Amino acid sequence: MTSEPLVAVDGLTVAFPTAGDGAVRAVDGLSFALAPGGALGIVGESGSGKSTAAFALLGLHHGTGARVTGSVRIAGHDVQAAEDAELRRLRGPVAAMVFQDPLSSLDPYQAVGDQIAEVYRTHRRDASRRAARARAVEVLDRVGIADAARRARSRPHEFSGGMRQRALIAMALALQPRLLVADEPTTALDVTVQAQILGLLRELRDETGMGLILVTHDLGVAAGSVDELLVMKDGRAVEQGPVRTVLDAPREQYTRELLSAVPRVNVRRAPLRAPEADGAVLLESTGLRREFGRGKHALTAVDDVSLTVRAGETVGVVGESGSGKTTLGRMLVRLLEPTGGELRYLGRDIGGLKERELRGFRSELQMVFQDPVSSLNPRRSIGESIADPLRALGKLNDNQITSRVRELLERVGLDAGAYHRYPHEFSGGQRQRVGIARALAPEPKLIVCDEPVSALDVTTQAQVVALLGELQRDLGLALVFIAHDLAVVRQVSDRLVVMRGGRIVEEGPADSVYEQPRHPYTQGLLAAVPLLEPAKAPA
Repeated sequence: MTSEPLVAVDGLTVAFPTAGDGAVRAVDGLSFALAPGGALGIVGESGSGKSTAAFALLGLHHGTGARVTGSVRIAGHDVQAAEDAELRRLRGPVAAMVFQDPLSSLDPYQAVGDQIAEVYRTHRRDASRRAARARAVEVLDRVGIADAARRARSRPHEFSGGMRQRALIAMALALQPRLLVADEPTTALDVTVQAQILGLLRELRDETGMGLILVTHDLGVAAGSVDELLVMKDGRAVEQGPVRTVLDAPREQYTRELLSAVPRVNVRRAPLRAPEADGAVLLESTGLRREFGRGKHALTAVDDVSLTVRAGETVGVVGESGSGKTTLGRMLVRLLEPTGGELRYLGRDIGGLKERELRGFRSELQMVFQDPVSSLNPRRSIGESIADPLRALGKLNDNQITSRVRELLERVGLDAGAYHRYPHEFSGGQRQRVGIARALAPEPKLIVCDEPVSALDVTTQAQVVALLGELQRDLGLALVFIAHDLAVVRQVSDRLVVMRGGRIVEEGPADSVYEQPRHPYTQGLLAAVPLLEPAKAPA
């Protein structure tokens, strides 16, 4: 006798109505099963239907206008036939979900412990406030929140990104569900926090016997976290099987393409050009420091950082969240004024210059921001946004500016006809290309890229990295590439800088640092990187 699957999906189709004719099928005829206590990874590019399928498991498309057909059964419950009241009883005690962005999933005005207690009392109506509060503290402690009783009174903005993700997992665990659906739970987390979250999920599975469905675009994360793998493309399953079988001997060309696009931390960078070790020094900092706040409440984000960037080279900057990477990047292009030390561009001290004096340097020092959505004005076309720095320079007339913008769009791999389209009409990778085009507009000599690929799937990530390499080779750009993904950084960097607590703890040629790290912190970062080939991991 075989036990009933914990999850049984048969012919699931999710279609969204559009303004034009027909509907868009985000999920098309998807079928899979998960045994009790099993772990399934769902992987694929952005737009492949991964998250849409995950939402359907908990009936989250009900009432949205989406047309859902096929069969979804969770622990014997027919999700498709369930009314709203039955779905509410299902969500929490039977199946729970951890969403991708914990900050938008938590109420900013309510203490984290109170939010968990509210979920608990909603389903356990006989539980007192005291019991619900005790349960909230218990699960926060279980997911590794130190001093849980005190931190339960904190609001979400007082938690780091990793702590907020742990809080969401705690909320999902409060009712001891039989199934946990985790939608990109480690996206944009640094490697050590990512390793902690994945380790926590493995421990919880071992202790509670719950089933896990992990939605991710990171094949390295999936490799060490699940038993079975489901590869999706255009809403359909293209390959499915035991995780090692799919990764080691993929049958489908699409799976092979996904695997080939994954950056490997143990693979050297292919040289983009002839070495330029004697390139002129473009930017140099000495003892750079930045504090936020004053007096005893002051926070030192960057402390005594000395760094040199030469013409045509790429300097990778890595470290955990809060290490000072982004603050340093913003100071290098003078979006933040240093509170100490010196910053020189082509030999001139620009660290203390006022805005009027800085205008002459703005065109030569540019930045590509982590989140292209928030850095683009949603009410203006992307052509207008790219044109802004050209208008600020005042060297071109309107016709010349339009022509230059169209040229830039084509240069970064977009259609010149996209000039009049708005940011929401583009994918994440396309918006990042718009950000790169805007940074290129004034013809800079150095661009600081702050986590430019952190939230992109592996194929889009590879395309953006290749684009940056091509632009660097053709235009002679210097790049400062800030990221938490050490595998990506290795593929682009000539030199590597490792930051911790606002300081540089290790620096050197990228291959030397990766292959023979000296500092224990660097060794720990590299050890935390998930590998597609576990057998090749260092002992």
